Amino acid sequence: MTTADRWLLPDGIDEVLPPQAQHTEQLRRRLLDTLDHCGYDIVIPPVLEYLESLLTGTGKDLDLRTFKVTDHLSGRMMGLSADTTPQVARIDAHSLAPEGISRLCYCRTVFHTRPATLLASRTPVQIGAELYGEAGVNADVEIISVMLNLLDDAGLTKLHIDLGNVGVFAALAEEAGLNSEQQTELFALLKVKCASDTRAWVAQQLSDTRLVEAFSLLADLQGTPEALASSLRRMRELVPATAHELDHLETVTNHIGARFPNVSITCDLTELRGYDYHTGLVFAAYVPGFGDAVMQGGRYDETGAVFGRARPATGFSGDLKVLARLGQVKSTAKNVISAPQSDDPQLWQKINQLRAQGQRVVMQLNGDAIECDQRLEFSNDQWQLVTA
Repeated sequence: MTTADRWLLPDGIDEVLPPQAQHTEQLRRRLLDTLDHCGYDIVIPPVLEYLESLLTGTGKDLDLRTFKVTDHLSGRMMGLSADTTPQVARIDAHSLAPEGISRLCYCRTVFHTRPATLLASRTPVQIGAELYGEAGVNADVEIISVMLNLLDDAGLTKLHIDLGNVGVFAALAEEAGLNSEQQTELFALLKVKCASDTRAWVAQQLSDTRLVEAFSLLADLQGTPEALASSLRRMRELVPATAHELDHLETVTNHIGARFPNVSITCDLTELRGYDYHTGLVFAAYVPGFGDAVMQGGRYDETGAVFGRARPATGFSGDLKVLARLGQVKSTAKNVISAPQSDDPQLWQKINQLRAQGQRVVMQLNGDAIECDQRLEFSNDQWQLVTA
């Protein structure tokens, strides 16, 4: 290994340098303020905790993405947090255990053994919000609205949101009596949007023509709300058990469309991301020119049950570094003031006054030249600011 190779970062691990780091930090503060203004209280979960707490109710995908270590004090397995949502669910259910509605938010680095997608970092700075205690449409409308407000504040334009509902697939699978192996096979076909293979599979596996038509219809349920209206009516007729989830989806879509007329909306009932984790509505936001969702989320009502409180829950998250890179918000450059190296108490007092006012004051070392807007100079028996 050469000296140069020794300092290379691992694949998928990135660092943020000036001035981008300053821009990212300013955006973090801005977005956390937005979440605070929306009524969401910030929490800071631990980076490391016992594995069973991190992975409870999350499915095998998160298990594969979690770094695991042995706790030398207890001998138990611990993990580096790969997703903040399960930890916030534990906080809501166990540490805080509030009555009624709970709104929590966070922004911290998480760690992945492998990137979630080809474009993703293995150390995303995950920013997001979670809403607990309300199962109705209003909670989903609120959390999606907060997400879109956050993306707007991050300077992302031409937003597109994709809405789905894993509850529809779950209702169809239960109606058809599909076992876990059959659900996995069908899930894989729907995941790759292979409508023809999906129709062939259900025709071979199911004898009930009503369910064959319903699953075949599901494979094509991708498009604008207007374009899907007749197909959704037909799905309700074929399998009435899907009506509640479809009504929920349509109501949320209508509310979001009314609140954000400039955001394009599509519905995709084949989007089963997090099927073993989410329990209902799922959503993702996209911008032109970027192949991944910039934020995504959904409903996960069962997660808190293992912590003693089965509370309705919905939320979203995204990578702050991606938002900083794609957004149009410009960072604010501070006025830079250069100060000479001196033990003069008056100078030190002046420097502290300026810094307390939010000014950036840099003291010269060894006569180094500092790029600055102003300088501190001693004139008329006092230290004064002069234009550089």
